[in-house]
Amino acid sequence: MPEFPRAVLETLRQPVETGEVMVARANAHIRYPCRFLLVAAANPCRCGHLADAGRACSKAPNCGEDYLGRISGPMMDRFDLRIDVPAVAYSDLDLPPSGDTSAHVAARVAQARAVQETRFADFPDLRTNADAEGNLLEGIATLDTESRALMTRAADRFGLSARGYHRVLRVARTIADLDGTAEVQRPHVAEALSYRMPSSNDA
Repeated sequence: MPEFPRAVLETLRQPVETGEVMVARANAHIRYPCRFLLVAAANPCRCGHLADAGRACSKAPNCGEDYLGRISGPMMDRFDLRIDVPAVAYSDLDLPPSGDTSAHVAARVAQARAVQETRFADFPDLRTNADAEGNLLEGIATLDTESRALMTRAADRFGLSARGYHRVLRVARTIADLDGTAEVQRPHVAEALSYRMPSSNDA
């Protein structure tokens, strides 16, 4: 993602936020539907070896800040999930597969989507938790005392924006759906927060 010019990346902000894109001409402004799932990847720096002192370039660690700094804070704030993927050691390549199988994960996702389809049956414009806003979002992702306290601490410590707060709620609601839980609980909020908290390589 940082290989694109910053001005180009900034044009994604409106469609990511609103699901619409506006084409402006001299005599007209036309809105088009533009709902999409944005998946992006980035190396920690231009050479890709920021975490390896033996292979990193002479500009480390400043090169990482400069490189990822091409993605603005408001643009990063629009990503629901941010995950660091560490390099895989050669010794790990021969290890047996771990975790759930793809078929098991697909079944859980299908079940969670069915739950959301039922949840929004009375809202023709809504399909998933990602579409919920305002009072509806607060209603489907009501936090108990422990969960709300956790959100407050995270907001104070990491400067969670209002946009970030609502995105965490949506993700927590989805994690609860995947867990087969009717109520959003503290572990769901904690996991959702873990996908937004800045890592050592974030700009």
